[in-house]
Amino acid sequence: MINTRDIAALHPIVAAKARAFLESCNAQGIELLVTSTYRDHDSQDALYAQGRSRPGKKVTNAKGGQSFHNWRVAFDVVPLRLGKPVWGTACEDRRLWLRIGAIGKAHGLDWAGDWTRFREYPHFQYTGGRSLADFQAGKGL
Repeated sequence: MINTRDIAALHPIVAAKARAFLESCNAQGIELLVTSTYRDHDSQDALYAQGRSRPGKKVTNAKGGQSFHNWRVAFDVVPLRLGKPVWGTACEDRRLWLRIGAIGKAHGLDWAGDWTRFREYPHFQYTGGRSLADFQAGKGL
């Protein structure tokens, strides 16, 4: 199973956008940790099982092949405060996530914090306007 945090594992266009996004956050005093980039289908299936057939909280609605992570065009981050991850959405934390989301969008990334279903503040992606079905049919970036 492959589940990496390496920006280099992303499609080159997405990797360049991710690096620029991380640099912009850093320049604004926001330290981010990349928690996931590319995942193979088996790793995605294991995440999908969490909260369903395996213990834990549901963290995804996507099975293997149904996540943009599987196509090397998505990545997840978490901000660090005093070296500790800030996962929460309390008022102060939510303002931080909104800043991070705005920076990502300024770099042309889609931010899952804007989604109405299964909102994910840590998730960013760049699909070049392609749908999941396009990627599944072999139409990459």
